[in-house]
Amino acid sequence: MALENIESWTGRAIETASTFEGEGVAFKKGDILFGKLRPYLAKVHLTETDGEAVGDLWALRHQKHVDPCFAAYQLLEPGFIDRVNGSTTGAKMPRAEWGFVGSIKVPTPPLEEQTAIAIFLDRETARIDGLIKKKGRFIELLKEKRAALITHAVTKGIDAGVPMKDSGQDWLGQIPEHWDTVPPTALFTESKERAHEGDQMLSATQKYGVIPLEEFEALEQRQVTMAVTNLDKRKHTEIGDFVISMRSMDGGLERARAVGSVRSSYSVLRCGPEVEGRFFGYLLKSSLYIQALRLTTSFIRDGQDMNFSHFRKVKLPRVPVDEQIRIADHIDRETARIDGLVAKTDRSIELLKEKRSTLITAAVTGKIDVRNAA
Repeated sequence: MALENIESWTGRAIETASTFEGEGVAFKKGDILFGKLRPYLAKVHLTETDGEAVGDLWALRHQKHVDPCFAAYQLLEPGFIDRVNGSTTGAKMPRAEWGFVGSIKVPTPPLEEQTAIAIFLDRETARIDGLIKKKGRFIELLKEKRAALITHAVTKGIDAGVPMKDSGQDWLGQIPEHWDTVPPTALFTESKERAHEGDQMLSATQKYGVIPLEEFEALEQRQVTMAVTNLDKRKHTEIGDFVISMRSMDGGLERARAVGSVRSSYSVLRCGPEVEGRFFGYLLKSSLYIQALRLTTSFIRDGQDMNFSHFRKVKLPRVPVDEQIRIADHIDRETARIDGLVAKTDRSIELLKEKRSTLITAAVTGKIDVRNAA
């Protein structure tokens, strides 16, 4: 199928009144909402009712010789999005201008062919979206399994036949009979050692642990505001130390992967001889421990920081070091297998998204004839 008619995008931006204060747009059924801020996000929505929306949006109304569903797919076509994105102004908040977007030339087949293309794409993209959704749910289940595996291993052990006993701690419940529960101070000491001269700045992150600030910026591809005051009060951190930060309430304690210094408001924990770092790395980020840690503080009410005083309130299991090593090895092995499945499924989702985009491009530009298929 060759699309011979090439014309400017066959819709127009609608100047509409809105009851919203500030930016907002009113639209009618069949209008297409298009995000003019950061257009690379491809925010395109074909409306099914009249209504109003808040945001940096255009309400685009198709002309009579255009099928609105086909027009929506035209706006989603990656080549179109790339051209719009390339025209934006503003570094931090790039916006497109309708004067440019409205003049972009697009293939425009007869109306009946537009409808056939739209029907075909509706069916095929729905099929692909269904597969993506199933794979996304599979990833969620794998992550739930991963978390459950870790929590069970660090609180119950990995020996199925071992006798159990009540730990006396609500968050732990039953534990192996040969384990004890002890105050955290029996296993860790708080270090208040000041930063050394030349210490690199470390960033305490839930995603990567405690790593150099420069490494965090490179991984996240963004800049972080560096501290410029109270540098002499920063705390020295060694590899393997644990750090308590404000984020510990949500994601547990972070383990240091490098030597350097952290903020003075953070608490630094040194491991004692009965601590295997990997085992407690998993334990102190497990869901049950995080819930127990949250119960030690009410800083939503009084604004207090989370620190060593909260940490010491939650008793911890004392496990033979050789068993800690076996448990950590087991978790490393099993989580690596699960992480491999997650990565493989993530890649298959990316391939499906690429297929979806390629299909839309081929259909709306006439590279494939879908009339019979539709």
